[in-house]
Amino acid sequence: MAGNISSSLLSTSLRGMAGINSMAAKIKPVKVLQLYDIENCPYCRLAREAFTELDLDVHIIPCPKSGQRFRPELKKRGGKAQFPYLIDPNTGVEMYESLDIVAYLYETYGQRPVPLKWRLGPVQTFSSMLASAARLGRGMQVRSGHPPEKLLELYSFESSPFARPVRELLCELELPYILRSCGRSDWQEWILPPLRKALGVTPASTLKNRLHLQQREGKVSIPYLFDPNTDTGLFECADILDYLQVTYGS
Repeated sequence: MAGNISSSLLSTSLRGMAGINSMAAKIKPVKVLQLYDIENCPYCRLAREAFTELDLDVHIIPCPKSGQRFRPELKKRGGKAQFPYLIDPNTGVEMYESLDIVAYLYETYGQRPVPLKWRLGPVQTFSSMLASAARLGRGMQVRSGHPPEKLLELYSFESSPFARPVRELLCELELPYILRSCGRSDWQEWILPPLRKALGVTPASTLKNRLHLQQREGKVSIPYLFDPNTDTGLFECADILDYLQVTYGS
């Protein structure tokens, strides 16, 4: 597990800590957006970072290599098995291309100009490729599992080194889920949860998912998995990985 987290930390560093901070979009979609996604795909990462930055939830439809649950569905729908692929049921828009998706999210829901960094597309793509390489293929190849009846919910932000292994396993097992964006918007959120508890610090976040998690569990720590099929809620990366393997692995 230590090696897993170490390379995840490296992946986060190689992206320059992108996909951590959030400034909520001015408009929240009524219906949850959908993203056909491969967790360790460098292009998909860019799209997911924008979801974190805008504090937007998204229904992740995992399509690992050799997967048979959703890849054929996407090929039939969009014409090719290329990732990421966004579906916005609020506007009817569907699109490939990560940077086009980023621009669409900022223009449609952020209601603000696309940040300068996103206009340097080749630079973003290159560093995302390096971040993917650090994970040595994790979150890319399908493994045997069985799907839940109800969608799992994962409270996460894109560059969390502890949430990444969970998202990778969800992808490998082809388990669709709602990604509840929980980016940071207050400096106190950079303090580790155990230290926050010891100091009696409660960050003054205004982001709905962080507030909801604080109310539900009495604390905010990422990742947090909620499984409505078993009414189970779990913090801690290792505990979540074990749970997913036992409950939905082969």
